[in-house]
Amino acid sequence: MPNGTPLAGRYCRLERLEVRHGDQLWTVASEDDASAWTYLFYGPFTDRAEFDEWLRNASAQQDPLYYAIVDLATNSVVGWASFLRMEPRVGAIEVGNVYFSHRLRQTPGATEAMYLMMHHVFVDLGYRRYEWKCDSLNAPSRSAALRLGFVYEGIFRQATIYKGRSRDTAWFSIIDKEWPAVAGALERWLDPANFGGGRQRTSLAALRNG
Repeated sequence: MPNGTPLAGRYCRLERLEVRHGDQLWTVASEDDASAWTYLFYGPFTDRAEFDEWLRNASAQQDPLYYAIVDLATNSVVGWASFLRMEPRVGAIEVGNVYFSHRLRQTPGATEAMYLMMHHVFVDLGYRRYEWKCDSLNAPSRSAALRLGFVYEGIFRQATIYKGRSRDTAWFSIIDKEWPAVAGALERWLDPANFGGGRQRTSLAALRNG
């Protein structure tokens, strides 16, 4: 089982989510509009007390196991993500509860955070299957899954209800035999040589398909 061990990269560091992260996370969460929370089961938070209650509960859980995402350039917490639905007996695990603040979205650190979690699952823990699930209407999440190398598996119709609406859930996965190719493309994309003037030289899709 994952135990919250820190995961460090060039652009970001992941560490077990704790109450001490509250001040920085509340700051970035307060700067985002309501659309950032549309497809999460929680949020938007109406005040600090409500957010602190969520943070206390989230940081105490083992499944989901939440990580805070720290931007190494500023040493500030800019989002979170979690492992959940952990099944070590069969080697399956899911990534979810992904909140990237406006300070993290569309940065190398956002991609690296997902890579670090994948690497931990396949290399350190030896899992066979890594899952990504989202609301079928969540086009950005579906695009992100495909960009990262997940394979689309289909729709589970009327899978759950949240925030007063029915959700069809889109399923994606990476399995262990696909990991080396996925990792290779991600590592090439994250290489500092792939960036110039703050822009990527080659897209992740091109690196994966080249």
